[in-house]
Amino acid sequence: MNTDDLGQRVADDVADGGGLDGLRRLSGVIAALEERRTGLVEELRRGKAATWEEIGRACGMTRQGATRRWAGRLQARSFGVVADSYQHGRPGYPQALIGSAVPREARKVLDLGAGTGKLTRLLVEAGLDVVAVEPDEGMRARLAAAVPKAAVRAGSAEHIPLPDGSVDTVVVAQAWHWFDQAAAVPEIARVLAPGGTLALVWNVRDESQPWAAELGALMHRSTRQRIDTTPLLPAPFGPPERLEIRWEHPTTPAGIIDMVASRSYVIALPEAERARLLADVERLLATHPDLAGRERIAVPYLTRCTRVRLG
Repeated sequence: MNTDDLGQRVADDVADGGGLDGLRRLSGVIAALEERRTGLVEELRRGKAATWEEIGRACGMTRQGATRRWAGRLQARSFGVVADSYQHGRPGYPQALIGSAVPREARKVLDLGAGTGKLTRLLVEAGLDVVAVEPDEGMRARLAAAVPKAAVRAGSAEHIPLPDGSVDTVVVAQAWHWFDQAAAVPEIARVLAPGGTLALVWNVRDESQPWAAELGALMHRSTRQRIDTTPLLPAPFGPPERLEIRWEHPTTPAGIIDMVASRSYVIALPEAERARLLADVERLLATHPDLAGRERIAVPYLTRCTRVRLG
């Protein structure tokens, strides 16, 4: 039996009887198969067992089509391999963010793409009922240990493991740019209660200080990650409200090294180039007149938040 015949037979068996029940069953199986296919692509690429050309052919796509479909998603999944560096080096969020991102009347909040729980902790401490959804197993383990009062679930923005209309607010911190937004927007709208809020949050280093500008130049000398931190959201979401908070994250030289090491574009560098970059960052921290000999360093940040309501 060829693969086309096998696929048709499986589809017919799953959708047996047709109707809405058949459609639901078929949609669930398609989602599971797509997740499994993504997993196989990830295994092949991480093990360097197949080129994008070969993967494209196996999936009935061109090399460019396969790259567009999976390369960004695999980069997003890379954080689990540096979960310790991410937890130690990445900043949290200013307390003032909670009152702006989450409406006062909200009670149940979904932290989507929660990572190691940097924002989840603040949400729980604010007295909210928090569900944290994170696709990466390594990040999820850190999250569950760091914020035991949150309900931690495996899942993604494209497949949220929650019922319809079950949360008042969805917060996405430092993750929106990794989502397949065509799939994520209707899925987020599905789990939000009528009139619910979606808040998109990013921490951006403030490079107005010379040493911070030099650090940024080092980090981006091989590649520059461009992120739109003031996005426009399509229907069914309404017009955006914007907020920017200026603050400082106290850390150590080792914390800055871990922050650099946890960036996705640094993780993706060849090992030798990555080692050279981290050595150059260490040199900057040891020799720059604003940093040399300091055990504590205040890193300047801007936290940007875009808030929209479900129409």
